[in-house]
Amino acid sequence: MDSESLAAAGLLETLSRASAMLADLHHPFARSEPFSYFLPPAGARVGADLTLPDGRVVRFEVSIAASRDAFHVEGSITAEAETLLELPRKSVPDIRDGLAVLDDYAAEVIAPALRLIDQQLDEIV
Repeated sequence: MDSESLAAAGLLETLSRASAMLADLHHPFARSEPFSYFLPPAGARVGADLTLPDGRVVRFEVSIAASRDAFHVEGSITAEAETLLELPRKSVPDIRDGLAVLDDYAAEVIAPALRLIDQQLDEIV
């Protein structure tokens, strides 16, 4: 397998892993709906929307996109229009570095998930 094929396989593996981690986000008082979609022309975003009992949606997501000279990785948690966590956009020249950042960002987005959902639920009461 050539290096481009290995890079593509690595991208699929990393996106699948991040998607599975985010899809596993659950809370007993929130409905979870995982998502994944392409970001044209050369990117992808994966995540999960957790809908609270009052209808507000808390979104957990990570993305990677390629440009001519770099791979750009982002991660965030939002509740409607409010940003709860925004990881700085990282741009790296190598796909392997981009995949490592994507793995790290997925873990960083997931780490505070239950605490942030509980905070949002406390606002309801």
